[in-house]
Amino acid sequence: MTDRPPAPTCHHSEDELRSTDRPRLLLLDGHSLAYRAFYALPVENFSTTTGQPTNAVYGFANMLANALRDERPTHAAVAFDVSRRTFRTEAFPEYKAGRARSPDEFGSQLEILDRFLAAMSVPVLRAPGYEADDVIASLTVRAEADGLQVLIITGDRDVLQLVSENVTVLYFYRTASEMIRYTPAAVAEKYGLTPAQYPDFAALRGDPSDNLPGIPGIGEKTAAKWVREFGSLAALLERADEVKGKAGEKLRAAAGTVRLNRRLTELVRDLDLPVELGDLRRRPYDLSAFTSLLDELEFRNASLRQRLFAADPGGGRPAETAEPETIRGRELEPGELAPWLRARATGLTGLAADYTWERGAGDIGRIALATGDDHAASFEPSRLTEDDERAFAAWLADPGRPKALHDVKSLLRVLGERGWRLDGVATDTAMAAYLLLPGLAAYGIADLAGRHLGRRPSAEGAAGLMLNARAVLDLAGKFAADLASTGMDEVLRDVELPLSGLLARAERAGVHVDAGLLDELEKHFAAAMERAAADAAEIAGHPFNPGSTKQLQEVLFGELGLPKTKKIKSGHSTDVDALTWLATQTDNGLPEILLRHRDQARLRTTVAGLIREIGADGRVHTTFQQTVAATGRLTSTEPNLQVIPIRTEEGRRIRRAFLPGAGYESLMTADYGQLELRVMAHLSQDPTLLAAFESGEDLHTTMAAQVFRVAPDAVAPDMRRKIKAMSYGLAYGLSAFGLAKQLGVPMAEARPLMDAYFERLGGVRDYLDHVVAEARVTGYTRTLLGRRRYLPHLTSDNRQRRETAERMALNAPVQGSAADIVKIAMLRVDGALSAAGLRSRLLLQVHDEVVLEVAPGERDAVEEIVRDRMTSAYPLSVGLDVAVGTGADWDAAAH
Repeated sequence: MTDRPPAPTCHHSEDELRSTDRPRLLLLDGHSLAYRAFYALPVENFSTTTGQPTNAVYGFANMLANALRDERPTHAAVAFDVSRRTFRTEAFPEYKAGRARSPDEFGSQLEILDRFLAAMSVPVLRAPGYEADDVIASLTVRAEADGLQVLIITGDRDVLQLVSENVTVLYFYRTASEMIRYTPAAVAEKYGLTPAQYPDFAALRGDPSDNLPGIPGIGEKTAAKWVREFGSLAALLERADEVKGKAGEKLRAAAGTVRLNRRLTELVRDLDLPVELGDLRRRPYDLSAFTSLLDELEFRNASLRQRLFAADPGGGRPAETAEPETIRGRELEPGELAPWLRARATGLTGLAADYTWERGAGDIGRIALATGDDHAASFEPSRLTEDDERAFAAWLADPGRPKALHDVKSLLRVLGERGWRLDGVATDTAMAAYLLLPGLAAYGIADLAGRHLGRRPSAEGAAGLMLNARAVLDLAGKFAADLASTGMDEVLRDVELPLSGLLARAERAGVHVDAGLLDELEKHFAAAMERAAADAAEIAGHPFNPGSTKQLQEVLFGELGLPKTKKIKSGHSTDVDALTWLATQTDNGLPEILLRHRDQARLRTTVAGLIREIGADGRVHTTFQQTVAATGRLTSTEPNLQVIPIRTEEGRRIRRAFLPGAGYESLMTADYGQLELRVMAHLSQDPTLLAAFESGEDLHTTMAAQVFRVAPDAVAPDMRRKIKAMSYGLAYGLSAFGLAKQLGVPMAEARPLMDAYFERLGGVRDYLDHVVAEARVTGYTRTLLGRRRYLPHLTSDNRQRRETAERMALNAPVQGSAADIVKIAMLRVDGALSAAGLRSRLLLQVHDEVVLEVAPGERDAVEEIVRDRMTSAYPLSVGLDVAVGTGADWDAAAH
């Protein structure tokens, strides 16, 4: 026998585990599953903004979430390998010797997996000198002896030897989602063997993945036939002379190898592990740690988060913490709301609602209220009596009745559907959480309750909604002190909360579109895609799918032999940057055609999204997101209006489909000119940049003359282009590498250009250096209004994460201040329109531009308000410049 570390006797589980319910133990081979996830998901698509790869963790989490949902185990554990040195390598140094070293991107995720499983309260087990399979085998033997069913998830077939009537192996074979369920019958069907015979078969067959040699010329069919005929490997080798011919000669010659293989494939089943089976019983998550980790990993996929949280055996309530079960909540009957409001809802009250909203229409199914004295109530608006509805409307509109809500903008939209006005909003817990920690993956009420309260309301219906209302109230109290201490309570009160009301009205109003023109445009872009595909096929010599990465790789690098681009897991990159680079490296026209195909495909997708979102009123009702961009910028979804190109003819054609609606005569656009650069000039106080603005001349020409040391009239277009790219790039944390890439020039040209720029604009250089240095000390940057962005990775030992954080530090104050200025301008314009009694209204905000719908006879008054309120939104050293235009559609209104 091969020597291996001593394995003392096994432990037995607690008596309480024995039950007629047949408890189920789920065991996962951590390394096996994480590896499969790592290679199944491209790391370039699964990394955080700081550069931390997450593909292995994401794929593992997805598999685990599905297993917990589908198998419903009562117990669970994950086994990991410790190192490659085990008793097997002592016996056979070549064991697994052919395997490449784990990529650094994989290794960096193992510690995260440990944290992930710890937060889920799933035990992680390792045994020095052994493999994860041995841990799994030892636990399986103990569990089966104690009456548990066992489910093993792995990508290693050696575990099939453990299969029995009580043990099932779920084997991932080709991808991270394709799985075979092995029972004794399934093993027999696949191999014609019993699970106990599988190691004999594996010893004969060998295993290339483990570097175990097989018998030359003997395949799986012969190996299985021998085991079936002789009953076992031991019997086969003992009677090897009965095997005739060349096969028998090969078997007898390889007998020593086969015996060694057999010892190595046998799993150790009696390890002394530091756990009892009772320790593996599923326990509630550490919700605060778990939610924080999902946010840290930037896992935004709502389905994955929902499945993971749904698998929490604590139902969102850690056993050691007191969820407010003492809450005295009930469903109110018609006629009971008015007296309840008078008696209970006098102080700060949490409000949650169950509502729908789609394409400009919505409805409220249920509302819940929670008060500080542990009382709560829920009711259906459709069942309110007249007195109830009157009392609730008055309470909602009363500024003296403070209210805490979550995502107030969304609720304002549906309240408006019923004609209810909302005032007295003390806080929005989603916005408060976003201000305190921008850039989180999710700001849902359940996510925040998990992160900050250590609980996750999980009840459904009226009970769940009342718990949500209580969570809103508790979060409001928790966030209030933090906002005040950071000075961001004013940003919430004076900017974000009022803006929520404005955006809610804009979303409800929507913007009118010409559906017929959009249909024509979709057909136009589809035809353009077909033409590009035909042109590509002509160059390639055969048709192929330009949207297929695999086919592109075969055509570009295989058939045409074009220069190789950046290496990715599937071969070489064919993304836009790669195709753009290829276009400069070859005379072959295919890369340019493929870029044209991508442009047309993107435009077609944009138009199709617009068509899909047209409401019954003929208007598109985008949703503005206040809590997505970490810099404070607004984004939009359903549809995303920010992806409509601004400066291309194709983009302008799409904008022509946006029209004034019935009762309005035109659209008006107002756009800040060079807003980021004006903010940069104000923050840096660089004399050259200030003078360039004050001169009134073309900014980029004036600055190019300074940097290249030529007269303004000697500035060539290419000089101006480079300085413009440099100036705007600095506002986004552009590096020399990024500048080279943007300009399409080598680093050897980009670096001196950046040096020359900073030589002439030393104030900008000093300001940027100061921003990073200060953020390293404080941990955050600040905008003009005091909005913070936290950057803990500025002091990271990981160079990539540190440099990414530095770029964010350079970017955040300028971008965030520009975002704040735009928001202030929107509020000032909206307030002035209302004060003047005008019907014209603000509809959209895209980048630094606002779009208004102008009522008949109000154009001059609206333009005067827009120019005045936008140019005076914030007192910058160089002033604010606004261009205004009016027209019959969005494109015609361009200035």
